[in-house]
Amino acid sequence: MSEIGSFIRGKRFVRTDIVNDGVPCIHYGDMYTYYGLYATKSRGMLRSEIASKMRYAQKNDIVIVAAGENKEDIGIGLAWLGDEPAAVHDACFIFKSDLYPQYVSHYLRSKCYHKQIVKYVSEGKICSISAKGLGNAVIPIPSYEEQVRIATLLNKFEALVNDLSKGLPAEIAAVQEQYEYYRNKLLSFLKHKLSA
Repeated sequence: MSEIGSFIRGKRFVRTDIVNDGVPCIHYGDMYTYYGLYATKSRGMLRSEIASKMRYAQKNDIVIVAAGENKEDIGIGLAWLGDEPAAVHDACFIFKSDLYPQYVSHYLRSKCYHKQIVKYVSEGKICSISAKGLGNAVIPIPSYEEQVRIATLLNKFEALVNDLSKGLPAEIAAVQEQYEYYRNKLLSFLKHKLSA
């Protein structure tokens, strides 16, 4: 990856720097809990007073998380598709390349990629990886059109899987409700028969 793009480390800010009104920002913790494969809006905004000290992901850059609680989560990324630049936390890298951003973000969640980078992850209380470690990963580079096609198919599949996982609990709840309804009907029928 280091041969086809560049890595820029974000700059440090803390949760108390995140406010309701300011400049878009991406905190590394939100990479695990809030963001998916791509984003057009940030979860939070950074105080304007510290904005000039930050480093920013521009539209179509990839934000890659470089620190976390376990080595399996290190290295996931999101394509920043927002029109405004987003300040990036120092536990992340901004990856700039000419690749289709959503293709890259899908690849950064693949087993093939994680097998490559896991040997470069430093373990401790917090696990981390350097730009050099990330840069050692090899990414297949089909034509730009093919990258778009692959990412589009994977986006559709991702949407389908997410719809199923959201819909399944609702379906289970509906079946449970039906079960309870018929169980209560059956038991009330038996109760009437026994009292007659």
